[in-house]
Amino acid sequence: MTELRVRVPLRYPREDAPVTEPARQLHEAPQPEAWSRPFAPPEPSVFSLRNLSFWYGHKQALAEISLEIPVNKVTALIGPSGCGKSTLLRCLNRMNDLIPGIRVQGEVTYHGANIYAPDIDPVEVRRRIGMVFQKPNPFPKSIYENIAFGARVNGYRGDMKALVEKSLRQAALWDEVSADLKKSGLALSGGQQQRLCIARALAVQPDVILMDEPCSALDPIATLKIEDLIRELVREFTIIIVTHNMQQAARVSHYTAFLLADEQGAGRLIEYGPTEQLFTNPREKRTEDYITGRFG
Repeated sequence: MTELRVRVPLRYPREDAPVTEPARQLHEAPQPEAWSRPFAPPEPSVFSLRNLSFWYGHKQALAEISLEIPVNKVTALIGPSGCGKSTLLRCLNRMNDLIPGIRVQGEVTYHGANIYAPDIDPVEVRRRIGMVFQKPNPFPKSIYENIAFGARVNGYRGDMKALVEKSLRQAALWDEVSADLKKSGLALSGGQQQRLCIARALAVQPDVILMDEPCSALDPIATLKIEDLIRELVREFTIIIVTHNMQQAARVSHYTAFLLADEQGAGRLIEYGPTEQLFTNPREKRTEDYITGRFG
């Protein structure tokens, strides 16, 4: 895997490594008032966010978000519509850069490298940090070409047939489509299309997979298959998922971050912690009110 301009390490920190400096700073720095007891996961972090704020033109969408996202875990972002969940997710691979008039303040580090530094290539960021969108969006190409296209564009020169098969197997789709890889990706069912998009993201060999409500357009059976797939993929990848489904967050994630918009409409982090703790014994009443359906 090529370096992200020179500053991103190729290996994760050892499990017995001391607490990273960003984690130590997160514990020691003043926190937003709503976050009464700072929390940082004990695992090594893939992302460290420090006072991240974000604007669409003059409209502030995120305000002073600070948290650490651990390696090889599923982290869920929850909260009512308009609280900035998807904006936060897109900040992690600079997908928001494609929108005119945006402004970012604060720091997002990936394995210690600030991805918004001027010497960082956003295309390389997006290769390492893949994205799966809310609505399945396969290319109007064959199943094979859907997988091969991104890998080819990113300079893959190995055995393409083997890569396509591996990616489809990782996405739990190979057995269903292997007999007809020339079939259009658009001819698949909604759930199959979403798994095809996941396979397409895996083909470029990312480190992190971002998922923006990947099951919202799917039926319960297809949703179950995606959730089972997430549990398998997290063995090899770090996964961050935005979801409005509280049961889904409870089923698939290890950590959960709850966001809520303030009076000005900017999303703020209200609570972050292990999913089981947040759902059974939240520190904040606003968290409890949201997950029990009293608002949102």
